[in-house]
Amino acid sequence: MTSKQKIYLLGFLTLFAFPVPTFIYRIVWKSESFYEIMELDLFWNLNTLNGLAFGIIYAQLAVFLLKRPVFKNELNKQQQMIRQLDLNKFDAVFLSLCAGIGEELLFRAGIQLWLGPIITTIVFIAVHGYYHPKNWRMSLYGLLLTPFILILSFGYDYWSLWFAAAAHFAYDWVLFNESSRDK
Repeated sequence: MTSKQKIYLLGFLTLFAFPVPTFIYRIVWKSESFYEIMELDLFWNLNTLNGLAFGIIYAQLAVFLLKRPVFKNELNKQQQMIRQLDLNKFDAVFLSLCAGIGEELLFRAGIQLWLGPIITTIVFIAVHGYYHPKNWRMSLYGLLLTPFILILSFGYDYWSLWFAAAAHFAYDWVLFNESSRDK
């Protein structure tokens, strides 16, 4: 299996496997429909566009801050890892969509129902490795991400799944493109 095939497999797993616990819990135990969980009536909505704009703006802020000297080594590691993936524009959109939808279904539409927005935010950032006990720069990056993820968590509650998914997609897409820009 090529590295590109592995990337696509991980994308599909994120999109289709991550939401499974959410669907099982909400369909079996809460008697909700797939349509209700997905909030499909709220997809074409101003809040989805607001999520895209918010994700792009926050990602641009993150890129600006990551270029500061304190993050130089961490940014270089992250950019090298992304460059090794040799992503084209379609790859960046695909992976960003998979993460935006799959992870938001797992964390916002699922885990957040049990843990609430604040604890879910902390868990989300920790699972991604951004609270790192042996790497204070990575933890600083995690702190930088905390307000963004917290807004996604509350945004899910107030605006919809699609606000959170769109913001997550846009943030990842900007970072993928920024990191692979200087190939």
